[in-house]
Amino acid sequence: MSVTSVPGFVAAGTTCGLKPSGAPDLALVATADGAPVTAAGVFTSNKMTAAPVLACRAHLAATGGRAAAVVLNSGNANAATGVQGLADAGAMAAATAAELGCAPDEVLVCSTGWIGYPLPMDLLLAGIPEAVAALAADGGAAAAEAIMTTDTVAKTTVVSGEGFTVGGIAKGAAMLEPNMATMLAVLTTDAEVDPATATDLLRAAVGTSFNCLTVDGAESTNDTVLLLASGTAGPVDADALGTALADACASLAVQMADDAEGSTKTVFLAVTGAASDAEAAKGARDTANCQLVKCSWYGEDPYWGRIAAEMGAAGIAFDPDTITISYGGQAVYAGGEAQPVDEAALRAHMAGRTLDLDVDLGQGDGTARIVTTDLSHAYVDENMQTS
Repeated sequence: MSVTSVPGFVAAGTTCGLKPSGAPDLALVATADGAPVTAAGVFTSNKMTAAPVLACRAHLAATGGRAAAVVLNSGNANAATGVQGLADAGAMAAATAAELGCAPDEVLVCSTGWIGYPLPMDLLLAGIPEAVAALAADGGAAAAEAIMTTDTVAKTTVVSGEGFTVGGIAKGAAMLEPNMATMLAVLTTDAEVDPATATDLLRAAVGTSFNCLTVDGAESTNDTVLLLASGTAGPVDADALGTALADACASLAVQMADDAEGSTKTVFLAVTGAASDAEAAKGARDTANCQLVKCSWYGEDPYWGRIAAEMGAAGIAFDPDTITISYGGQAVYAGGEAQPVDEAALRAHMAGRTLDLDVDLGQGDGTARIVTTDLSHAYVDENMQTS
């Protein structure tokens, strides 16, 4: 259930020594024959852009949206590394291309890990031939493991369309906002699609999945989602492919939320009745990123006051007498006052791993959905040190 669930793709995950722990830290996803196929990418909007992102954009532009492989490392982001960082990203692509027999521009590059440290290129350049030698039709799971940083579990998915398949791997456990995450994702498909359409469909899929996920309100320098499409399944309906891509990305996004640093709750927040979709999204995102609200989720407290206050401060159309706040299908606040509830059922819902929070603003037809998490002591423990 991964990128290699799609016929014609191979992958590998190996160890080259970037992580002091000795855990796998080098991954490769490639076409089985080393030939370039349709490729598309969606990248971070952070202006502090890492070298691998710049390299991917340049390679996709140079080839007109074609790639034969993606090489990925964890343990080092190759971000804030200047001219040398760009050269190192290029060297990773060139070394991979030499092993696969394709052009350097036909290799896309991803890195994740600590910012501001030069890549140990001696380790990477020695490891790339080993990763190429390890490429296998069942190597997707190993690749997913090798791109993990603070993730505790590998993240993989597969979606079957009518006559085609979409597979995927991803990593991400924090800095999951506002556009994508501290995340990398590689998707594969055997559907036939041109680069322009692939890019449009991928952007739309990211827009309804990774872009609707927030853990801590921070955005990374390296966020990258890539798609390789071999076309061996022949032409497919574009809407069907778009739906499959969206489903694959949504699956990976929820897996990220479930594995977010220190989280004990994955919260599905739906805002309805806003004056517009944009206002619904603003209210949802402000609430999802509010530390007071997140702490109440960690405490399994359905206190509606923090949610109402955050919605009221969001700068959107709001009336305290028209807002309804519900947990697990039970209204806890409506008509300007607290509501009677089934206490046992509410406690049971708040104690679960998944929380369903619905907010109807009573102002119009605008809607938005977001996936988020609570804020626990473990998140602070994870992030209070840089080394």
